[in-house]
Amino acid sequence: MLILTKRLTITLCLLLAPAAALSQMDGHGPDAWQVTGVASNDTLNARSGPGTEHLVIGTFAHDATGLQMTTCIPFLPRQIYYELTESQLAALPPRWCLMQSRDRRTTGWVSAHYLREDTTGAQAEMDPAIAEAQALVRDLYSRFETANSVAANPFSPGARQNYFFASVAPQLSGRGADLLYDAQDFQGEVTRIAPDPDQPMLRGMITINVDFTNWGRTKRAVFRLRPDTARPGAPIRIFRIEHEGWEFP
Repeated sequence: MLILTKRLTITLCLLLAPAAALSQMDGHGPDAWQVTGVASNDTLNARSGPGTEHLVIGTFAHDATGLQMTTCIPFLPRQIYYELTESQLAALPPRWCLMQSRDRRTTGWVSAHYLREDTTGAQAEMDPAIAEAQALVRDLYSRFETANSVAANPFSPGARQNYFFASVAPQLSGRGADLLYDAQDFQGEVTRIAPDPDQPMLRGMITINVDFTNWGRTKRAVFRLRPDTARPGAPIRIFRIEHEGWEFP
């Protein structure tokens, strides 16, 4: 655990702004980004490629918000990241990200140093219950990917109740990657975890979509959540997970 903490700290300091670094490490980034660290009389250059040697093809305002992130380089798969030494982490080149403006009129590569999670009012309008459900699903993926012991696995008997309905938890024995990635083996990245854009909530049921790639294929897992009234305080929990052609339970 100490090693993990040290490496996370190094990544936060050397690669990106805090939110950007964490999202690119575990694949569960914010829904939107904003420009930071640019003077009010200046703009952030959007380039044709990752690096200052590439042509400037547009600009983002110094206070631009609602930016969408497509990808960042260098890309570092989680399984490779945890195998790197501290000196190797420190030697990684500066990270650049391909971004798009809210109105989609500007797209280009920018230095990740000038990006952070969008904390403006537009992002704060999300219903608290939906935001809680989104955070729960993100945490489920993050903890599964970083678990270094049986006890730390969110599907373990002692942790299931933190994520799943009381009636569903007993059925989770032997489950894990198949529920998250529709496969026992995962070689790819989670690209987005967000409320369903068309119907995020219906009669108390919250829908969170998880988009990911696995072995080159683009897939989606759909999580259904609602308050579990069988538990004290009726916390929001997962009661169903849907993949193409099948669902659990």
